[in-house]
Amino acid sequence: MLKVYLDTCCYNRPFDKSHDSSVQFETAAKLFIQSLIKYGDIVLASSLILHSEIAENPSKYKKDSILRFVNEYAGEYIGSERMEEALMISNEIIKTGIKAFDAAHIACAILANCDYFITTDKRLLKYKSECITLLNPVEFVNMWKKMI
Repeated sequence: MLKVYLDTCCYNRPFDKSHDSSVQFETAAKLFIQSLIKYGDIVLASSLILHSEIAENPSKYKKDSILRFVNEYAGEYIGSERMEEALMISNEIIKTGIKAFDAAHIACAILANCDYFITTDKRLLKYKSECITLLNPVEFVNMWKKMI
């Protein structure tokens, strides 16, 4: 079964206000991915890094909504016991120009043996890895449709 890791910007996408069609498509795709997770078609991975970043969200409503979903549906969690490993991997990723928090998310996804890292961060999507495939939500849904 496929395993995915969604970063914080992906979780926040449905809360973004925009008339931009790409944001609307990403929102719809992200919500579809959530339904795949809810119904057990794919496995969600989470991490201490993700929880820490979500906790910093100034909106209590957004923070509570996102954490409720992640806590209820994450099938795998990379916690403090694996942070030393995550740090080693993220240090290598940082060398490619990726920011520290983004590198830590990718490292946790790799440690969780995720197939896909899903993000709406266009800059982050330029990162290429042999360990994990990075996609935006629309790309993931299009790939999913071809698989079924």
